[in-house]
Amino acid sequence: MIDEQLVADVEEAVRAAAEAEIMPRWRRLADDEVMTKSGPHDLVTVADRAAEQRLTRDLTALLPGSVVVGEESFADDPSVYAALAGDAPVWIVDPVDGTRQFVRGETGFGTLVALALRGELLASWTLAPALGRLAYARRGEGAWLDGERLTAGSPAAGKVLDIACSHPDFTTPEQKLALRALWTDGLAPRACGAAGLEYLAVASGEVDGLAFSWELAWDHAAGLLLVAEAGGVHRTLDGGPFRLAGGNALPFAVARDAATLDRLSALLGTAPAADQPSPA
Repeated sequence: MIDEQLVADVEEAVRAAAEAEIMPRWRRLADDEVMTKSGPHDLVTVADRAAEQRLTRDLTALLPGSVVVGEESFADDPSVYAALAGDAPVWIVDPVDGTRQFVRGETGFGTLVALALRGELLASWTLAPALGRLAYARRGEGAWLDGERLTAGSPAAGKVLDIACSHPDFTTPEQKLALRALWTDGLAPRACGAAGLEYLAVASGEVDGLAFSWELAWDHAAGLLLVAEAGGVHRTLDGGPFRLAGGNALPFAVARDAATLDRLSALLGTAPAADQPSPA
């Protein structure tokens, strides 16, 4: 299904969407071009919607019979999420990951695309257009950032671990309580920025681990494959791998290496790792 031509074509489509629909609006948004969805912190802009529409058109044309599950299409029709459990190839799209950062005129936002089939991640693309960075992963073949192979590696012995967690603005009191266990000696937890860029930081060894309390696929799919192909690992609260279609035991943890994941999982109260492939 995935050959070198498709890889190149998807990269071109992602870059084109950012160039045409996102970057011309960066730091130029009018007040009426920024809206809220489920709450005051859940923003959407004209750039999010236009970029997803363009990616939906272009990606499905590249792979006939494929469908798209995108953040904005889900907001309009939650039933689209069911495609993640179906038999058609699925493009999982977050047109502007880190919309709050985008609205504030910061550089820490991205465009995330992943391709999955029957719950299995096959490839992913993570573009940070304001930073000029593109990461790519292909199942079983590794991960790259701007053409250089990514290796997550392991934290240095005795290092205080840099851990990014779900932002307090997007967590319930129960989720805050679950994540509070990470505030302990030897860890330096902080609120995460755009999820896709935090995954990229783990895959490149810049951040040691992540702990997330939500499971929306467009935030995690691209990054999970990127980390896995860079040698990193993840685990949900019941000890199993993340399931794209949902129903995950949360929070779940992601780390550069198994020892770091074991430490995070123990603090979060995670069950022992199940004997299952990762990611799923």
